[in-house]
Amino acid sequence: MKDFMKILQQAQEMQGKAQQMQAELEKLTVTGTAGGGLVRVEAAGTGTVRSVKIDPSVVNPADVEMLEDLIVVAVAEAQKKAQAEAQQQMSALTGGLQLPFKLPF
Repeated sequence: MKDFMKILQQAQEMQGKAQQMQAELEKLTVTGTAGGGLVRVEAAGTGTVRSVKIDPSVVNPADVEMLEDLIVVAVAEAQKKAQAEAQQQMSALTGGLQLPFKLPF
């Protein structure tokens, strides 16, 4: 019974650390760019897009598709950076232990 209580306590500690990590990821800002920086996307460490900045020189009504593509690339880069940061923090939290599931952030 003593071992079970220890495991339960460790699980509660890890849950608290995971919640703290989630809060830290929300505060973190990552940036994705495309077109040599003409399109910039800032996102939280959780991958949630916070802002999109577009250089006016890229706005061409005759070629909206190019602008759409640049936005997609910048968003994907920001989200990839956010995911990498989350994985790095989770690895530190679990001591490198690979979890058999993906976390929701």
